[in-house]
Amino acid sequence: MTSQIHALVAQGSTIVAEHQAGKRDFSQATQTILSKIPPNNSKLTYVWEQYLFHYVSDGGFTYLVMADDSAGRRMPFTFLSELQQKYLASSSASSSSAALAPHSLQSTFGPVISQMMYTYNTSPPTDDLARAQSELAQVKDIMVQNVEQILSRGERIELLVDKTDNMANQATAFRRGARTVRRQMWWKNKRILALGVVVALVRPPRIHSMKSVS
Repeated sequence: MTSQIHALVAQGSTIVAEHQAGKRDFSQATQTILSKIPPNNSKLTYVWEQYLFHYVSDGGFTYLVMADDSAGRRMPFTFLSELQQKYLASSSASSSSAALAPHSLQSTFGPVISQMMYTYNTSPPTDDLARAQSELAQVKDIMVQNVEQILSRGERIELLVDKTDNMANQATAFRRGARTVRRQMWWKNKRILALGVVVALVRPPRIHSMKSVS
């Protein structure tokens, strides 16, 4: 089951590389949250619907992962810690002092994010007890804030519209599927009826013999 859904690396509010594992598009939500992250170094979890947006902001870069609430907080922040280490160790980090264009590192670092998400969603790394306890203690100190508290009225409406559009698309798909099933059942009933008529027509009449009484 997918836990990490969307992960990215951003310079300020500019996404330079990202990967999305799910089918639903959360780009508007992630972009809105990025615009609200303060410029100072910080760690925080934002709550929106049943999703948690965890981020680490350090040195002008933000490392963000969106996950199901069932994933908890320790594993997503472990993911972010490794994501930050991999980015800083990559050749892409050498240009961190210059302003980067949107998705300018997608081809080079996007596959790294994709592979990390696959690993954490299928076989997350096992931690030794000391490391797990240390990370758990750090996560407890990280604040959790509801997304609604940082959005303006207009931004709330935009995200609500995005959610409503997604629900409308799901409803349309459900109605389309229901019509298909009804059509299939109608043809099935017609075929059964036609088969019954054919059987009735080709069945030979039954001849009753009468015995004479002596």
